[in-house]
Amino acid sequence: MKNKYLFYFLSFTWGLPLTLAGIIAALALSVCGVKSRRWKWCRYYEVGEDWGGLNLGPVFIVDRASSPYIRDHEFGHAVQNCVLGPFMIFVVSIPSVIRWWWFRRYERFGQKPPHGYYDIWFERSASEVGSRSGGELNA
Repeated sequence: MKNKYLFYFLSFTWGLPLTLAGIIAALALSVCGVKSRRWKWCRYYEVGEDWGGLNLGPVFIVDRASSPYIRDHEFGHAVQNCVLGPFMIFVVSIPSVIRWWWFRRYERFGQKPPHGYYDIWFERSASEVGSRSGGELNA
């Protein structure tokens, strides 16, 4: 997505359900004193250690040690929210959380998952979209 106005328009119309969750999370984190930062067209918060990230539309939450790759990936989910709108929660968000728990279970028991985390379309797509949009989005 190359147009930030289209990104915000779609986030706050078609993608409103997840965006509202992001606004509520942002307010709660801000009240708790967590500072937001900007990544491309999103605001993000750093909380906790070693857990990855969670996208809530144009807001996402990542662990304190998150890499630019993870932040790009979460931005990719924000673009998916613009495309999928109210279906995002059911098509990507819930399956993604379940998948994350499933992979953590393997880690906890010292086992290797049967396939990679990014092998499923919505995780691979989020990484591809997020990494394709370069520094021009920070304008």
